[in-house]
Amino acid sequence: MMKQVQGTWLRGYITIQVIGYHPELFFDLCTRHEIDVWQIKKVDQTTCVGNIFIKDIIKTKQIRKQTRYKLRFVRKTGLPFAWKKVNKRKPLLIGFIVSLFFITLLSNMVWKIEVAGVRPEIEKQIRTTLSENGVYPGMLKFSIDSPSNLQKKILDNIPELLWVGVTEKGTTYSLEGVEKTSVSEQESRGPSNIVAAKDGVIVDMYVAKGKPMASVNDYVKKGDILVAGDLSNTDSEDDDEEKTHNKIAVEAEIYANTWYESTITVPLQANYKVLTGNVNRKYYLNLADLNLPIWGFFQETYKEEQVEVEQKSIHFFQWELPISFVKKSIFESEQITEKRSRKNAREVGIKQAKTQLQQTLGHEAEITNEKILHEASENGKVKLDLYFTVKENIVKIQDLSQGD
Repeated sequence: MMKQVQGTWLRGYITIQVIGYHPELFFDLCTRHEIDVWQIKKVDQTTCVGNIFIKDIIKTKQIRKQTRYKLRFVRKTGLPFAWKKVNKRKPLLIGFIVSLFFITLLSNMVWKIEVAGVRPEIEKQIRTTLSENGVYPGMLKFSIDSPSNLQKKILDNIPELLWVGVTEKGTTYSLEGVEKTSVSEQESRGPSNIVAAKDGVIVDMYVAKGKPMASVNDYVKKGDILVAGDLSNTDSEDDDEEKTHNKIAVEAEIYANTWYESTITVPLQANYKVLTGNVNRKYYLNLADLNLPIWGFFQETYKEEQVEVEQKSIHFFQWELPISFVKKSIFESEQITEKRSRKNAREVGIKQAKTQLQQTLGHEAEITNEKILHEASENGKVKLDLYFTVKENIVKIQDLSQGD
């Protein structure tokens, strides 16, 4: 049987040389005993070569004993022989693999953290925040948050920072920050007035510099002068130079009750998805868009789930390999259907409206009172017209030099 046999390299084969009268007859005898042979070539009148599988060697030797042919093993080819050679050099191979593993491991650790653009005390706070979030020398980069998440955590923890940039450069994390500047009002601007930024009734007034033009409990309109920076007497005959010296940069805090209206609609039946707290995590090595599983399998599956995937490249020294470490977090979720009473829908609507207003005004403003102007229920929804009273700073600086 002189056909090409499949899977020859994986199974391993030997090229044999048959010496004798009409040597091709020996291969014919092999095929009769169901031995696969292929690539048979006649070298001369008494010599032939061909290939047989490893598993057929003993059987072939037994057939030869029944003949006068001589056999020689010319060449050994295939995975079993290659593995045998590797096995002889096992210590060297193991050492090479271990070396590659440790070099790759060390190339994917954090070895240096650089912080620039901030004062030493702010730098110390940044390094403390990074350490609390698992960013310190010797830490594997696979377990560290993305630069954007780190940036958000640093800004949340350090209010003195206006901006911070986080960059991953090989085994180094570089951070550059910009602090909020605290420049005194007198240095940053010239003579000025304080005017009302909004209509309202003044409830608190603290004037450090300037001439008050309004007082507590006064109703003021947007644009009214609350504190004047011109201290000169308009009836006096002071010269222009003296009048100029009497103009100052005012400093004051003025809080007033202001009013806002809001309309919000709340359904009496709400459908939303919540996380139960159960989570499965699976880890992969990604190679050419093929995910090879590493850990976290044979876990229970969830009926409803929310999946988050983090993928981080693997480096070898400074080179980025076409391999990445993938972490897949599978959170169990469930669909909740909530039926609300009209009273409950009203409470939810007021809370939502207050939250939206607070986000618009900022955390310094204080919502002191709310009132329902109108309430209606139709088509399975409750519609609310709301009226809010807010205590907020209504200071607006007006530069006096603009009028000169």
